[in-house]
Amino acid sequence: MNLVTFALILTGVILNACAQLLLKAGTNGLGTITLNWQNWFAVFIKVFSQPPIIAGLGCYGVSVIVWIISLSRTDVTIAYPMLSIGYVISAIGAWMFLGEIVSPQRMLALAVIIVGVILLART
Repeated sequence: MNLVTFALILTGVILNACAQLLLKAGTNGLGTITLNWQNWFAVFIKVFSQPPIIAGLGCYGVSVIVWIISLSRTDVTIAYPMLSIGYVISAIGAWMFLGEIVSPQRMLALAVIIVGVILLART
């Protein structure tokens, strides 16, 4: 895999992780969402009026475009496992920006993911 392809994949992964963090930030402002037949429209309006949720959906949209370009340049057997970098980025972002706790066991799991991605990228 060349540097441009790797950069495209990484850009798509970062956008996807940012989308997750923005969606979570938006739901933090809403609290627990309970959906039923009586309130679905009000919940829909409430959810989609949250700026972080709108921004997160925008990140998803751009990430899909970048992902399609990435898939045109490399095998899916290489590209798809690279999405696991998103777990690492999301965990770090959740810790830094959302105050979530990353336990030592989670840190070890993230390290294993990083090693796996490095090995995969070298094939």
